[in-house]
Amino acid sequence: MSAKNFTERLLKVIPGGAHTYSRGFDQFPANAPQILRNGQGAYTYDEQGNKFLDYGMALRAVHLGYANPDINQAAIEQINNGNNLTRASLIELEAAEILVDLIDSVDMVKFTKNGSTAVSAAIKLARAYTGREMIARCVDHPFFSYDDWFIASTPITRGIPASTIEQTKTFEYNNITSLIELIDEYPERFACVVLEPSTITHPCASKTHAGENYLHDVKRVCQKHGIVFILDEMITGFRWHLKGAQHYYNVQADLSTFGKAMANGFSVAAVGGKKDIMSLGSIEAVGSERLFLLSTTHGAEMSGLGAFVATMKFMHQYPVIEHLWSFGQQLIDLFNQLAKSFAINDYIYCSGIACSPSYTTLDSKGQPCLAMRTLFSQEMIKGGVLMPWIALSYQHGDAELALTKQALTSAFSVYKQALEQGVDNYLIGDAIKPVFRRIN
Repeated sequence: MSAKNFTERLLKVIPGGAHTYSRGFDQFPANAPQILRNGQGAYTYDEQGNKFLDYGMALRAVHLGYANPDINQAAIEQINNGNNLTRASLIELEAAEILVDLIDSVDMVKFTKNGSTAVSAAIKLARAYTGREMIARCVDHPFFSYDDWFIASTPITRGIPASTIEQTKTFEYNNITSLIELIDEYPERFACVVLEPSTITHPCASKTHAGENYLHDVKRVCQKHGIVFILDEMITGFRWHLKGAQHYYNVQADLSTFGKAMANGFSVAAVGGKKDIMSLGSIEAVGSERLFLLSTTHGAEMSGLGAFVATMKFMHQYPVIEHLWSFGQQLIDLFNQLAKSFAINDYIYCSGIACSPSYTTLDSKGQPCLAMRTLFSQEMIKGGVLMPWIALSYQHGDAELALTKQALTSAFSVYKQALEQGVDNYLIGDAIKPVFRRIN
């Protein structure tokens, strides 16, 4: 059966062809595998058994490697325990105590199945705690939730009430002035400020407080105006540092959200934070007004929480974080050295933070270009490497770096020719499209 047939079948029964838009056919070149069968270590396999070195790693959710036997066994043990019981489970208590003990800013925690739900729960808590409705979110960070409060601040506003669109405003990362000006424009209106600790750049140094950084400035502004300070650690958590990027940057949030690498691909996410905010979702304070926080049948599913507990044990036992930083720096250096050898390093280069690198693709005029990005991904696939973005795992090692070098060498040769002769002469199929676009 052809890949085209799989795409057609997917689109026939799933809106968008996948349950995550980032997995859709419009996010990959035409020669990408249209469906995957399984993953093992740092590799994925299509339905015909073709093998690909994977730098997508399940949208950054897998950082120990696909099908890690320790994590899988822990999940299986909890499945054999019943997986989902009538009252809170022992593994639910153990997982909650581990997270509270691990993350400096977390006094209480609520588990759920995905990051969008966790961040939206943090928003609800902030609104309840402050009695305000407006949200300030960082415009430079691409995704926080599928819920209306976030999507309303993107070009895709179809189906969202106008009143909701007006409630979310944006500010710029590493620009404390943009946040201050936004808050001054809507005084005493913001319930929370939400951002990631970092993505492709570190927080800049504070201009007012020596030895501190932009995140400390954001926290100070929030404290001054009675605003809840939320850090979304879906990506940074358990990659930058075992205790989160907020520990790495020496700052504590009022509320934090975690997911993705929590359980090496199993569906676990969490919102946690200060007790005076989190306890708004409690039930033991007789006579107090209730906040209906998270209450989902599968929110504390035992298999996923078992995987989380095992993931934390594995990361305490093995130098996972150190490896991500080391391998990432090797990859950045290799990528840029090879690009320089082809004299195209002004048009394609790798940067970002070592444990989470990113690459930039520019056209012959030096402008960001999705067609060139698609071409690069297309040529890497020809070399057996899926690199829609760069997410690293503990299973990316010397052999994987060697394979990457081989694929990069071939891809850069074609990239150079496309710069000289035009990308249309080399690109197969359509260029990938932005996820957040108003028109399909």
